[in-house]
Amino acid sequence: MVEDAVSGAGGEERSRPTAEAGFWRQVVEQLSTALMVVDPAGRILAVNPAAERLLGRAAAAMRGKDAHELMHRDTNGGALPRERCPLLHALAERAAAHGEGDSYLHGAGSLVTISWSASPLTDGDTFKGMAVLFTDITDDRGARRERAAYTSALEDLTERLTLVAEITDVLGQTLDTDEALALLGRLLVPRLADWAAVDLRTGSGQVHRVAVTGPAGRAAGLEGGRERLPETGEEDPSPLVQVLNGGDPVLQNGRTEAETAAPPGSPVAAVHSDFLRTVGATSAITVPLGAKQQLTGALTLARTDPTHPFDAEDLGVVSDIGRRVGLVIDNARRFGRQRAVAEAMQRNLLAPLPQPGRMRLAARYQPAPAGSQVGGDWYDAFELKDGTLALVIGDVVGHDLTAAAGMAQLHGILRALAWDDPGPPGAVVDRLDDAMPAITTVPMATLVLARVEGHPHTGPWTLRWTSAGHPPPLLLTPGGHARYLEAGQGLLLGAPQGTGTRRPNAAQSLPPGSTLLLYTDGLIEIPGSDLDTGLDRLRRHALTLAQAPLDTLCEQLLARMPPGSTDDVALLAVRLPAR
Repeated sequence: MVEDAVSGAGGEERSRPTAEAGFWRQVVEQLSTALMVVDPAGRILAVNPAAERLLGRAAAAMRGKDAHELMHRDTNGGALPRERCPLLHALAERAAAHGEGDSYLHGAGSLVTISWSASPLTDGDTFKGMAVLFTDITDDRGARRERAAYTSALEDLTERLTLVAEITDVLGQTLDTDEALALLGRLLVPRLADWAAVDLRTGSGQVHRVAVTGPAGRAAGLEGGRERLPETGEEDPSPLVQVLNGGDPVLQNGRTEAETAAPPGSPVAAVHSDFLRTVGATSAITVPLGAKQQLTGALTLARTDPTHPFDAEDLGVVSDIGRRVGLVIDNARRFGRQRAVAEAMQRNLLAPLPQPGRMRLAARYQPAPAGSQVGGDWYDAFELKDGTLALVIGDVVGHDLTAAAGMAQLHGILRALAWDDPGPPGAVVDRLDDAMPAITTVPMATLVLARVEGHPHTGPWTLRWTSAGHPPPLLLTPGGHARYLEAGQGLLLGAPQGTGTRRPNAAQSLPPGSTLLLYTDGLIEIPGSDLDTGLDRLRRHALTLAQAPLDTLCEQLLARMPPGSTDDVALLAVRLPAR
């Protein structure tokens, strides 16, 4: 073709182009990149040897054929409409173009994935067609798919591990079973499942469905059933029964399998089957909560999309979650039992209040919120041998059954020491401090011991007190005044004191109609707030309630506490008669 184009020239002028044409033909033939030349209609004019090798076709078999019809296919090997061919678009626009990922049909019948670049060929103003360079990226595409699959699998694994870590962290922060189950449902749905159900074993051999979470949150209508486990659980094929009887985790896939009807006489199995049928489960996992040695219950997760069933990896992840959740629930139950014992101990040790003369007393004890441990707060009021009214408010360091037991010890010892001791309160507390290491298990405590001196009917009255590191009493007097009695402060019980050091005492006259408030730090210490803010809040609320009945005053002070407190509260109020 080149020789034809230059024929007719003579001599030296003719030989130079012929030599150049031969050189460029040699370049094209030796080019390692496949080259195809097409005319403006997309018919193949020429291909080089690299193109023959890549396409598995001889040049003579391709020359004159429509390149698109001969070789261009979709990813499944089917015919591709001409309007979807980017090379034909480039020919129509007579513009350079490139593409990646097109599928060409190899002469052997397989598909070759190519990357191509096309440049227009012109002779002056005449458009002659396109020169198309293309390379085989089939292996590269496969490698990309493998990398994408690996990356997706890695991301999926990371998400699963993140979920397990998040559940462990979040549930580890609560010791309340209901709160733990509510958090669990929100973490699992919809990230891992469409529905989640928790069944717990009870000590009487029953099973209680305590929580069901779906796309809209808690589904109370599916909760609350109590059924007795069948005694012959090994003969019951229900996944829930098998797991609750110590069996391995169970994976069910397919609507028929996930909705298997319960055998007669197995109400637990019926609950499980009805649940799966109600939510439209197409895939389900049931795993034990805890270990076989300490089996707390079972966790069931369900998916409703048949194209996204659970797999063996999901079963492993959910089994791990079940073990961890079981430990959390077991710890919460143990804590709940301990808390109940401690709270009962405290309430039983808070003796009835005396009502000497026309003076009135009221008190309240409020346990720490659910999920927090009961502390060692207490109050006491009793008449001494000489008829004087003694008041006590105290707090043993610690928040557990040991603190509650320590409170009981101090309560009894302090009563015994103060009952017949006419001396100042500071001397009584010094004796208590000396005795505490020898006859109690209390490491440290705070308290206020006070005496209300004066005739119980007519007065005048004087308050004498000492404080062992405790928040100061609050005095409300007629006329709308309130102030903290900050004198008489000494070191808390159990703190080292210098030899010969005696606790300070303080005295304050009490006007008729005044109200005295003794309280523990749970009333004024709120997370995120400083102590001064808590003291100011208590003073303001107490002033607004100063004329209210004493019981109302106590109730409202507790009710107006801001949320967030994790401590228990003891409150003791004394109101003197007005003249």
